[in-house]
Amino acid sequence: MARPAGSKGTQYLYLTTTGRRTGRPREIEIWFTQRGGRYYLVAEHRERAHWVQNLKVAPRVAVRVGRRAFPGLARVADAKPEPGLGGAGKGLSGKN
Repeated sequence: MARPAGSKGTQYLYLTTTGRRTGRPREIEIWFTQRGGRYYLVAEHRERAHWVQNLKVAPRVAVRVGRRAFPGLARVADAKPEPGLGGAGKGLSGKN
């Protein structure tokens, strides 16, 4: 199993999306991995996850990993055109 990326010992990424109904910021704490300069998150409930639904409506997000914080542009990754994701199904990638 790959060790989560980020600052030494960092296991969580904090993702802030914009609520699709309220327009208010919504922050989650989630495990992540990093590949090719991008962060990948796995939505346990796939597209039913509220954060996934939020980013599909408003893909501009805020990301915090350890002491680093930056804006990002998120999208739902698809395992078919991105087979290197190991068949993990739907996930999120954002360029850091």
